[in-house]
Amino acid sequence: MIVVKYGGNAMSAALAGDPLLEELSALHRGGEQIVLVHGGGPEIDAALAERGIETTRVEGQRVTDAATLSVTEAVLCGTINKRIVRALQSLGVNAAGLSGQDAQTLVARRLRGNAGEDLGYVGEIATVDTKLIETLLAANLLPVIAPLAIEETLANALNVNADAAAGAIATVLQARALILATNVARVLRDPDDPSSGIDRLTPGEATQFAKSDACRSSMKPKLLAATNAARANVPSYICSTKANAISLAFRGEATLVV
Repeated sequence: MIVVKYGGNAMSAALAGDPLLEELSALHRGGEQIVLVHGGGPEIDAALAERGIETTRVEGQRVTDAATLSVTEAVLCGTINKRIVRALQSLGVNAAGLSGQDAQTLVARRLRGNAGEDLGYVGEIATVDTKLIETLLAANLLPVIAPLAIEETLANALNVNADAAAGAIATVLQARALILATNVARVLRDPDDPSSGIDRLTPGEATQFAKSDACRSSMKPKLLAATNAARANVPSYICSTKANAISLAFRGEATLVV
């Protein structure tokens, strides 16, 4: 079984002929169990702008008030999730869309900024329950998961980081690999030098690099998710979304955290 995170700037809006989804469908038809976790930050930003809702960020986290949460939930669970499900089904894969709220798959607590800032409906994952995911896998379905969790009080949805969600799910499932697909083939030691890709990191090295100025904000949560999964004996790959990216990652064209 592999857990794949796909989203953000790397995800095509149309998904027509998407190489990552085509590879996932081929792997699934070949008998591989796959769990797909998706993001959608750019589309959320666009939907908020269309409605005149200002986006504020603290340490890279979108401050999420009630209006922002409503738009976020609609875009992630309604628009993007179902678009991916349709795309996979058109490729011959029977996919099932859900959010982390369903069956309390992801339960989160409120997250605050480093200086105690109130981030609103933003959470960090507290517990993961994979019963629903495992039921879908047993039925030969491919779960497609939107990264919204339910608050510990069960009263509200909380927006959680998609990389962290994928890493936490991979850890509990004890997946054979966590794949974090992005718009670069490897983590870059120098973000302005495409030839400075890093082939392999230990969890300790990945944690240190994530704290450095060379690690840009969008890469930091991927490294932290990869580190947490690797510490739980789940090899984690940060790779591109080009054709055959997962097969190439397993053959070394990725940053492996292990």
